[in-house]
Amino acid sequence: MRRQCAPSLSVSMEELSGKDKQLIRDSWERLGKNKVPHGIVMFTRLFELDPALLSLFSYKTECSVAPDCLSSPEFLEHVTKVMVVIDAAVSHLDDLHSLEDFLMNLGKKHQAVGVKTHSFTVVGEALLHMLQCSLGASYTTALRQAWLNMYGVVVSAMTRGWAVNGENKSD
Repeated sequence: MRRQCAPSLSVSMEELSGKDKQLIRDSWERLGKNKVPHGIVMFTRLFELDPALLSLFSYKTECSVAPDCLSSPEFLEHVTKVMVVIDAAVSHLDDLHSLEDFLMNLGKKHQAVGVKTHSFTVVGEALLHMLQCSLGASYTTALRQAWLNMYGVVVSAMTRGWAVNGENKSD
């Protein structure tokens, strides 16, 4: 399997065409109601791409190796939250900017727990991997680009929140 290119983080809303939105909505719906198993695929890939990210998860269950982390109830709760954020973005494709404050706050929270912005790119790669694995032949170049476009908008807002939090911490 070839490694996915890093998501572009400088996408504007204008780059989400009607076709992009429909591709995203249809593909997300094809994943079914229970998205947690897909989130586990995504996080498994994330930890393969950057094992150091395991250290950011400090739960009752020791997360020094991916299988232990992925099976802990606390981590599964985190996976659920991540899938809910993606679901919110998909649900608000016609007005992603309405999620701006929420996404900026999410960026602040990630900065506060030690996440670096380069990790957002790795998460994007893991998201694309999950979509490719889950959708199989339905995962097309156009679909990949549509998701990259949406993810770029989401990460742009999170990065602004991350940066604001970093500035506030240095005061």
